[in-house]
Amino acid sequence: MSGDPRPVGEDDLHGLIDGRLEPERQALVEAWLKGNPARAAEVSADRALRERMRARLAPIAEEAIPARLRVANIRPRRRFVGGGWFPTAAAAVLCLALGGTGGWVGHALRGGPATAMVAEAPATQDAVAAFRTFVVEVVHPVEVRADEKLHLVTWLSKRLGHAVAAPDLAAQGFRLMGGRLLPAGAESAAMLMYDDDRGTRLSLYSRVGDGDGRTLFRFAREGDVAAFSWVDGGMSYVVTGRTDEARLLTVAQAVDAQVRGLAPDRRQP
Repeated sequence: MSGDPRPVGEDDLHGLIDGRLEPERQALVEAWLKGNPARAAEVSADRALRERMRARLAPIAEEAIPARLRVANIRPRRRFVGGGWFPTAAAAVLCLALGGTGGWVGHALRGGPATAMVAEAPATQDAVAAFRTFVVEVVHPVEVRADEKLHLVTWLSKRLGHAVAAPDLAAQGFRLMGGRLLPAGAESAAMLMYDDDRGTRLSLYSRVGDGDGRTLFRFAREGDVAAFSWVDGGMSYVVTGRTDEARLLTVAQAVDAQVRGLAPDRRQP
């Protein structure tokens, strides 16, 4: 099929996902994946995630470049500054801005390390730390078990001063185990834990956030732990687990849809 002697590597898999392989190389990689079902599943999940992220970021990519950043508007400013440092500085700022955005998007599509991203998001950092602490517990993974769900939700809502939901994730293959109250600086946070009965657990961490706006999902990874975080209606949410990005994204979307079904005024008396 092909005389290319090179073994299939990570660059080939990324190239296949991005549609950048030559036809002969693509055929060789696809044939190799047929004999490696585990890697084939990873590629399939990465492709699905890539398409979801492309769809979410498409509106941003189509936005026009701000007038203040166009070269034609930057050049005339040279007469207000000494020497020729301004274009270089402007180019450096643009490269840093584009590099940061490109790195975030590239990570989201390819699943590379993102420890720094976790450090930049306190809620995500706390959620990952809580997940690592309690996911390994056999006897006491939660404070209040799922069979007391009404009590659990009422208690957490009262302590956070904000309506807390316990989403039903049966369609995504997870059942509620229960939850617990956690400290979050001067405030409190809620953590719900779910299990798929096959050894995979994930947590939904929530706490009162800043403002009443809404953000897009943000992906982060710290070692073997992945997380999707977002803010909506005055609350910060983080879904965390040791699973692939595509599966975790479907869970985050399900949680978001059910949380947004709460009454507009979620503040508790």
